[in-house]
Amino acid sequence: MNWTPAHSHRCELGESPFWHPDEQALYWVDIQARQVLRQVEGQVQVWTLPQEPGCVAPARRGGLVLALRDGIYRAPQWCGPLQRLASFDYDPAKTRFNDGKCDPQGRFWAGTMYEPRDAALGELFCLQARRDGPPEVSRMAGGVTIANGLAWSPDDRRLYWTDTTTATIRVWDWQALHNTLGESRVFASFPPKPPGWQFGMTGYGGRPDGAAVDVQGNYWVAMFEGARVLKLSPQGDVLAEYPVPLQCPTMVCFGGPDSRTLYLTSASYKRSAQELAALPLSGQVLSMPVDVPGMPVNFFDD
Repeated sequence: MNWTPAHSHRCELGESPFWHPDEQALYWVDIQARQVLRQVEGQVQVWTLPQEPGCVAPARRGGLVLALRDGIYRAPQWCGPLQRLASFDYDPAKTRFNDGKCDPQGRFWAGTMYEPRDAALGELFCLQARRDGPPEVSRMAGGVTIANGLAWSPDDRRLYWTDTTTATIRVWDWQALHNTLGESRVFASFPPKPPGWQFGMTGYGGRPDGAAVDVQGNYWVAMFEGARVLKLSPQGDVLAEYPVPLQCPTMVCFGGPDSRTLYLTSASYKRSAQELAALPLSGQVLSMPVDVPGMPVNFFDD
C-alpha cells in the first residue's frame, strides 16, 4: 500500500489529526506555527491561535475543545472566541500540553510534555464537563517527559499512553464508567536512539509518537525519526510495518467515509536541509488505504 499526500500544505510540527464524520473534514494542528487546520473538499483552511495547540477534539454541540500551552479551552465555532475551561499548576515556560483526545464517554484527556526534557514531569489529565458547574479535572497519570500515544481499546477496557522520550508504550486496565485506572504495565518498548545518530544512518527505528486503534483492537503508532508506522496487536506484537517517505511521522488517525483511510501527520521542524531535500513530503499529511476500519473519533460532551 502506498502513501499519498492529502494536500501540499507543509507543517512545522503536524499533530492531533482527526476525521470529523459530520463535516467529512480532516482536522489537525501545527504546534510550532500555532495553527489549527482542516481540509474540506480538498481545500485547507487555517486558524492561527495565540498559543501552541497540543491537541484538539470535536465537540458534540459544535466547535472544538483545545489543549493550548497554558490550559484547556473551548471554541464554539471555527475561528470563534476561546473560552478557558481549566488552568493547571505548572510553569508554561517549561511545560505545555501535547497529545490528547476524547474518550468514548465524552471526556477530554490531554497529556503534557516537559520541554527541557531532563525530568519526567509530564502528566495526563482528564476533563469532564458538568452541566451544574465548572468542569472537573482529574490527574490520571504522570512520570513521563513527552506524553503521547493516547488511545482506548474498542471494548473500553484498556487505555494506552506513551512516553516518547523513553520509547515505551504503557497500558492500563480502565473502568470506563467510573473512570479509574489500574496498575500500568509495558505494552511495547523500543531501542533508544544511538548516540550520534543522524539522518541517513541505519540502526535506529524511531520512537513511538501519536497513535490510533482499529476495530480489531490493533494499535497503530507513528515512529518519530523512524520513517515508519507500526501496527501492533492487542498483545503488543508487531503485525505490520509501513515505511513512510519522510523521517518524522507524528500521529495517525482513521477517517474517510468508511474509516478505511489512515491519515498521518508529520514534522519538518528542526530537520536538516539535507533531510528536507531528500524527503520533500516532510511536514505534510499523508494518507493510505487500509483493510480494517479504525475506531471513529470521540466527541467532547458538554
